[in-house]
Amino acid sequence: MSGSIEQGAGRTRGSTHILHFLVRIPRPMETVWPALATADGLATWFTPADVLEPHLGGAVTLHGIGSGRITAWDVERIAEYTVEGGARLRFHLERDGDNASALRFTHEFRGGQESEQRWRARFERLIENLSRP
Repeated sequence: MSGSIEQGAGRTRGSTHILHFLVRIPRPMETVWPALATADGLATWFTPADVLEPHLGGAVTLHGIGSGRITAWDVERIAEYTVEGGARLRFHLERDGDNASALRFTHEFRGGQESEQRWRARFERLIENLSRP
């Protein structure tokens, strides 16, 4: 079984852009969660987390993205990072059958520095990394 990436409708609200993705990962939630919610895990597919305090209100610094706070945290389900400039990255993990996961991802940001293609490449790297034995 291989993973898949489905892009939802991106939209703009004022100067804020919102991207949505549904990423199906052929691994159980317990395997996927560390890739979304630990400094070591994020570094393997997205960006190093120079600081990551894994709890609601904890500090987070994502290399090249910015510093901020963890604004939603539900262990093994939801990690949301809100950084300077109002950018918000939300990872919502759900079971997808017995041995797979569905990641619902939202990225809210201002400006044009992020793109659907960059996120698609990141999620392809995430699926590839998690597919290794």
